[in-house]
Amino acid sequence: MSLVQLSPRVQELQRRLTEFVENECIPAEAEYQKALGEGAQRWKTVPPVMERLKARARSLGLWNLFLTKEYKDGAGLTNYEYAVLCEIMGRSPAIAPEACNCSAPDTGNMEVFAKYGTAAQKEKWLVPLMEGKIRSAFAMTEPAVASSDATNICTKITPSRGGYLVNGRKWWISGAGHPKCAVFLTMGKTDISASKYSQQSIVAVPADASGVTVVRPLTVFGYDDAPHGHCEVLFENVWVPKENLILGEGRGFEVIQGRLGPGRIHHCMRSLGMGERGLELMIERVQNRTTFGRKIAEHGVVLDYIAKSRMELESARMLVLRAADMIDKVGAKHAKKEIAMAKVVVPTVVLGILDRAIQMYGAGGVGQDTPLADFWAGMRTLRIADGPDEVHTRQIAQLEIAEQNAKRSKRSTLAAPAKL
Repeated sequence: MSLVQLSPRVQELQRRLTEFVENECIPAEAEYQKALGEGAQRWKTVPPVMERLKARARSLGLWNLFLTKEYKDGAGLTNYEYAVLCEIMGRSPAIAPEACNCSAPDTGNMEVFAKYGTAAQKEKWLVPLMEGKIRSAFAMTEPAVASSDATNICTKITPSRGGYLVNGRKWWISGAGHPKCAVFLTMGKTDISASKYSQQSIVAVPADASGVTVVRPLTVFGYDDAPHGHCEVLFENVWVPKENLILGEGRGFEVIQGRLGPGRIHHCMRSLGMGERGLELMIERVQNRTTFGRKIAEHGVVLDYIAKSRMELESARMLVLRAADMIDKVGAKHAKKEIAMAKVVVPTVVLGILDRAIQMYGAGGVGQDTPLADFWAGMRTLRIADGPDEVHTRQIAQLEIAEQNAKRSKRSTLAAPAKL
């Protein structure tokens, strides 16, 4: 669903992507999970079905759709157009985004290299990422500090031997477990004497560099999300050349703000797809089960669940599309409030839909026979990932107050009598 008429090209991409996800990605989910195996094997395996689907997506022209028209290497779409397509991928979150080379954290990392990278950095990492030959990770969050305030980050990036030594412990580093993970975009402090937002820098750390240790995978409500996972990673005297510095010393905040804005809205786009699939599964269930002599769908409270889910989902989608449109028109920096509102509302709405769907499945809803429990775990995590709800609501309120004050000041100025 879109508020504006999509171009014929985007309509065709929408049709192709829908068929690809419904007829090839969703049916492949069970095969993908089975191929991962058990135990340590899950971190060493790239299921063959994924490589098949990636080749198929490329042949259908569904590759690297995320990189918007401001980048010459992208698909030439607007953020608004990509929002419509990204939601479709979200219907099969473990398969479709990666199959189309549009999965996090690679999308954000590719955008960093495309926007801020040098020619050498692009050649070394952006090109193979865009070809789907390697994966990547973004290393910011740390166990020792509250990382929702990125000024707390205490990993050290120290000048040494014409380059930098990286020392720090990170965790919840998505993508770090993947056997094809080749590079960490790592945030740390290069100058603690600088101003608050100029202490941080970002360097590209090769995953095979001496001193990099993936300590352990972390589970999300029991799910390991293999093979990419979310890992604790230790950087011990990891040396990287100065050429691996992204943009410049002290410009880490500039880089992460450029990365996280679009990244947050991408999560919201995919989440809508998960919500749609959850609602579909709910409706399918209640029409095929009977309790107390009638279909579950005939109980009043269930009809309320369905109606509420549809209304909330449509409302959430409007926030996402507005945020995407604002990014297109004024840039992510000036769409902070719209992005933040979507980031708070969408996961909460989709969580509610998934919870109702799980309720309709009873015991089956919390097991592995449907994707609902897995979806729920991921969606609950999204209320923390890329900034917790509380940080975003605080920002929304501050921006709203500033806007209201500006309006009031303007009205007062207009109403003031002219001086003679």
